[in-house]
Amino acid sequence: MNPFQELQGDVLAAIAACQAAGELPAGLATDKVTVEPPRDPGHGDAATNAALVLAKPAGRAPLAIAEALAARLLELPRVETVEIAKPGFVNLRLTDDFWRAQVQIALHAGSDYGAADLGQGRVVNVEYCSANPTGPLHVGHGRGTAFGDALANLLAKMGWQVVREFYVNDGGAQVDVVARSVHHRYLGALGVAPAEPPPGFYPGDYLVPLARQIAEQDGARWADAPESAWLPVFREHAVAAMLALIKGDLAALGVEHDVFTSEAALIAGGRIEQALERLAEADLLYTGTLPPPKGKPSEDWEPVPLLLFRSTAFGDDVDRPVKSSRGQWTYFAADLAYHLDKIRRGAAELIDVWGADHGGYIKRMQSGVRALSGDRVALDVKVCQLVNLLDGGQPIRMSKRAGRIVTLRDVVEEVGRDVVRFIMLTRKNDAPLDFDLAKVTEQSRDNPVWYVQYAHARICSVQRHAREAGLPVTRAELADGDLAPLSDPAELGLIRQTAAWPRVLEAAASHHEPHRIAFYLGDLAATFHALWNQGNERPELRFLRPEAPALTRARLAMIAAVQVVLASGLEVIGVRPMEELI
Repeated sequence: MNPFQELQGDVLAAIAACQAAGELPAGLATDKVTVEPPRDPGHGDAATNAALVLAKPAGRAPLAIAEALAARLLELPRVETVEIAKPGFVNLRLTDDFWRAQVQIALHAGSDYGAADLGQGRVVNVEYCSANPTGPLHVGHGRGTAFGDALANLLAKMGWQVVREFYVNDGGAQVDVVARSVHHRYLGALGVAPAEPPPGFYPGDYLVPLARQIAEQDGARWADAPESAWLPVFREHAVAAMLALIKGDLAALGVEHDVFTSEAALIAGGRIEQALERLAEADLLYTGTLPPPKGKPSEDWEPVPLLLFRSTAFGDDVDRPVKSSRGQWTYFAADLAYHLDKIRRGAAELIDVWGADHGGYIKRMQSGVRALSGDRVALDVKVCQLVNLLDGGQPIRMSKRAGRIVTLRDVVEEVGRDVVRFIMLTRKNDAPLDFDLAKVTEQSRDNPVWYVQYAHARICSVQRHAREAGLPVTRAELADGDLAPLSDPAELGLIRQTAAWPRVLEAAASHHEPHRIAFYLGDLAATFHALWNQGNERPELRFLRPEAPALTRARLAMIAAVQVVLASGLEVIGVRPMEELI
């Protein structure tokens, strides 16, 4: 259990006791009462805003309420001291026994430590990666993929039923371009086309094997055929081959999606018409004109009647067209159909992970989901900013259309999937990220994934030595031992850091921010390494003390709890904990 939830229960019980004593009126709303670690650790272990939240509705001074609460909280066995800070915060310092008990809780729970039923079994659809099927994934795709997969792992751990989805954008013009590019390579394989692709084509060599395969299979059948005959064939081959290539890239990163949904299949199945029919029934479609573009007026612009969705009714800036002036469905219309499909499949919550260039699309899509679901389903869009790929501080330039591409597979093979997945979460998703191929392979504190894995490996090393000495090392052996010997401030600090894990999990899941896990693991590793290093300077702090068996056993329990949390956090990110590092 989150220890701060326990304390919140104590605070709510104290509020009820004050009400029973007539010190507070009955019927006060307590949903905004929180118990959190104070910003300044010098103020204690926990702080509550209860007196501030209740002051106005109770008609009492915050400090008076704080004093009444403090008197009751001080009676609790787990509370050592209570301090009141203006304008009305109540700061709690907890007993060492309370913190030691968290070690036992972690050891008993194992990998389930910190897990909770926050999602209550609700179905959440997490759509991520969703690269156009035009070629292999590049390193920029890797960020959204690592983020989305970690978020899916996080939500599954916290009680959601997660559907991991990849949307195959095979209904747009870019797939025709890749089909024509493959056809050009096909002609080259037959010896009837120039080596260089025409402008606008995809020039990547990854298209050559597919082109040769078609040439071997069909011979010159498509060499002189009109485009109307060969384009659908090459399109189908291209999508299948590119999707297989993408799935291989995902497998290299350790990612598996539950569902691959084809845009082309949705269009062919009449899903756009069904989605728009639903909007029309709700009087959310009309024929109208859009306002002129913002900024400098264009002489070429003129109002054109369009079929529009009333997205402004749901918070968007302007209404959005679902059909172009040429009578074609817009991309937005197809996306409405796709999100309705996810809703119909039972999703109670939707999360989309998009690239940096889609930020302006968020409001209209959220409006569409609200409209299509009758305001029942919410869409949270997480935008992942660009990845700056470096090598020794020097930028690596890449361009898929120009054929200069650093693929995700290249990077995974260069530094390993664990490094890629962890580094992609070392910055918040909406901030640019530098990925330096040289830096991430260093064995130093500046390399966060190595630093965390090194902490786990060091614990495994201590356990190996303990096992050789005939000491207990498993969770089952250590979970119910006496932890009273753990009294040094450095030890108790490590325990407090370890016990923060349930709260970190809840916050990361609630805000859809898996980077919090990576940040926390870095802090926990730093606290552990600091205690290790202190043991080198102060022998009395070493984990294995043969002359003090009770202390040694307690310390083995403490680091086993740290190991539980490190392994659990790495699992959420999709990184394998290492037992030893070379």
